[in-house]
Amino acid sequence: MSESRAAGRVRLDVWVWAVRLVKTRAAATEACRGGHVKVNGQAAKAAQPVRIGDEVRVRVHGFDRIVIVKQLLPKRVAAPAAAEAFEDRSPARPSAIDAAQVPHRPRGAGRPSSRERREIDRLRGRG
Repeated sequence: MSESRAAGRVRLDVWVWAVRLVKTRAAATEACRGGHVKVNGQAAKAAQPVRIGDEVRVRVHGFDRIVIVKQLLPKRVAAPAAAEAFEDRSPARPSAIDAAQVPHRPRGAGRPSSRERREIDRLRGRG
């Protein structure tokens, strides 16, 4: 048994993959490198250890999944067991009707200004 597991820790990329938030471990590592994974509000590297009680935010398909670590899983498990390893605190995704009410930015409109970007982030629930 490695020293990190003995201390009650598992690598972030392994845990994100084991609880099925992403399909592959490589995808979990890439998400960490790209800044799409945060632990307790801080950007996290793939090798950062997670502990029970940590809040993990993973951006998947444009939406943030917010989960609280309840169990440490060093290996991928079946979906029902994976669902028990975390508490999901993600906001509800908008339905198709809600998505139609979100303002649409036309293609070719150029880069959004700082103000427009903040409004877009607010609409997407990122801040």
